[in-house]
Amino acid sequence: MGKAALSHHALALKSIHLRRRTLEAIYNAGAGHTGGGLSCLDILNVLYNRVLDVSPETFGSPARDRYVQSKGHCVEALYAVLADRGFFPESDLKTLCHYQSHYVGHPTRHIPGIEMNTGALGHGLPICVGMALAGKMDSAHYRVFTLLGDGELAEGSNWEGGLAAAHYKLDNLVAILDHNTLQISGHTRDVMSNEPLDEKWRAFGWEVRSVNGHDYAALTQALTEPSPGKPVFIIANTVKGKGVSFMENVAKWHHGVPSEAELKQALAELDAAEAKLQNA
Repeated sequence: MGKAALSHHALALKSIHLRRRTLEAIYNAGAGHTGGGLSCLDILNVLYNRVLDVSPETFGSPARDRYVQSKGHCVEALYAVLADRGFFPESDLKTLCHYQSHYVGHPTRHIPGIEMNTGALGHGLPICVGMALAGKMDSAHYRVFTLLGDGELAEGSNWEGGLAAAHYKLDNLVAILDHNTLQISGHTRDVMSNEPLDEKWRAFGWEVRSVNGHDYAALTQALTEPSPGKPVFIIANTVKGKGVSFMENVAKWHHGVPSEAELKQALAELDAAEAKLQNA
C-alpha cells in the first residue's frame, strides 16, 4: 500500500461524506450519473485512501500509480474523491457543468489528478494496457488501475485489451468491474448478457477475484494481493444507488438528477447512517 491505511470505520464515515458531495454536485449541476456514482464510491474510497501510491504532491512523478476511470460518465464520484484527497478545493465541485468550468461530465486532464480523458466506453482498459506495458518495459514499479462498468463490457475493445494484457503478463495491471448489473436501458443480462464473467476473464488469462464492492476489507485484499505473471480482474458486486433507499437497484437513476425534495431525503438518510456509525 502507498500510505497509512484508514480504518474500516474511518472509511465508512468518509464514504458517507463522499456520497453527500456527489449528490450535491449532481443536484447543483442539473446533470449527472447518480446511480453508478454511488455504486462505485466505496471502490474509489479504498483505492485512494488505502491502495494507490499517488497524491497531489506526487502526481507528476513517473513513479506514481495510475488510475483511469473508464466508466467516465460517473466522474462526479471521482471528483468528490479527488477533492477529498486535496487535489483541488471541494468548493470547485459547485462549478460542475457550469459555464466555463473545467469540471465537465466526463474526466478531463484539465482537472488535477485526472490521468486521461475518458467517456467513450471501452477506452480505459486498452489505455491502461499501454501504461502497464510501458511500466514493464521501463522496469518501473508503479501499478495501473482502471474502473469499468458492466454495460461497458459490450464494447469489444475491452476484450482485445484483455487478450493483450494476458499475453504480455501484465501483473502490474488491475481492472475493477463496478458490477451493479444495471445500465441505462435495464439489466445487463437483458440488454447484452456478459455472464459468466469470471469464466470468461479466466479463459482470457486473467486472475479473477469476486468481492462485495462495498466491503472495505475484501476490496483492500483484492486490490493489493499479488498475482505473479497475470493481470487481475476484480468483479466488485455493487448496488446501483448505494446508500440512498429510493435509488438503490433502480435503473432510472443511471442518469438522473434528484429534485430538491429527493436531495433532502437522500441527505437525511446519509445523516442517519452517519449518526448510527458514530454511536456504534
